Amino acid sequence: VAMSTTGDKILDTALSKIGEKSLFTKELENALERNEVDLVVHSLKDLPTSLPPGFTIGAICKRENPLDAVVFHPKNCGKTLSLLPEKSVIGTSSLRRAAQLKKKFPHLEFRDIRGNLNTRLKKLDEKEDFSAIILAAAGLKRMGWENRIGQLLGPEDCLYAVGQGALAVEVRAKDQEILNMVSALHDADTVLCCIAERAFMKHLEGGCSVPVAVNTLLKDGQLYLTGAVYSLDGSDSLKETMQTGVSYPHQNEDGPNDDVQHVGITAKNVPGQAQEAAENLGVELASLLLSKGAKHILSVARQLNDAR
Repeated sequence: VAMSTTGDKILDTALSKIGEKSLFTKELENALERNEVDLVVHSLKDLPTSLPPGFTIGAICKRENPLDAVVFHPKNCGKTLSLLPEKSVIGTSSLRRAAQLKKKFPHLEFRDIRGNLNTRLKKLDEKEDFSAIILAAAGLKRMGWENRIGQLLGPEDCLYAVGQGALAVEVRAKDQEILNMVSALHDADTVLCCIAERAFMKHLEGGCSVPVAVNTLLKDGQLYLTGAVYSLDGSDSLKETMQTGVSYPHQNEDGPNDDVQHVGITAKNVPGQAQEAAENLGVELASLLLSKGAKHILSVARQLNDAR
């Protein structure tokens, strides 16, 4: 069943200005509620950290590359952002990308660009408005356009969005049959990384109207989470990294706990203690940033964005 959402239809306004949290999800959730469909597939980064009552994320598939990618205008082929001429215009509708890259590449200008991937690539290639655009590497890879990636932006250049690169399957929370069926798709490492990221965002009360960014790494049973908040122009920022152990044995947790959600995610086949540790890590990192003044940075960013 193919569907269009508000976010797909409103293409002349920056996402951060529309002011609707569930831009790409509402219509799909309505169909789920009416039992017209049994599961809906989203990019996890489009899903708010609090889902409407009665819904849950029943599966998170193995994450594709979560980094951001630069796609250059054909005339800039072979260049990198640092080699582009002064005042080159870069297209992105993401406050998170713009805030980080303005700081890192002050010689560039950043302008909103909307539309699906086809539309954005067309705008880039056929007009002279943009020297390059920034997109999620995952989207380009999934569409088979990996050859358009001119530069991958590592964590030192640009931390990614919460949940970026992961696909989420949303289902009715009480539909045990469907929940059991889709739970086979869960990738445990991706689940733990995304729980930590979503808990971080939720505790900060971030959304797409403020620049919040993350980077996670799961290695040798340790989960490392880097989180950051930025002012709109990137001049003011806070960034910290914390870690926690997540190697717990899988206990049979059937019974009253079998529907425990962690930031909207139900993952029966991932150890509950590991999920809890991941969620606590996100909350603790957010608390650390808040204690250092993150609330002020975010509220100024929100006000400025509303005023734009």
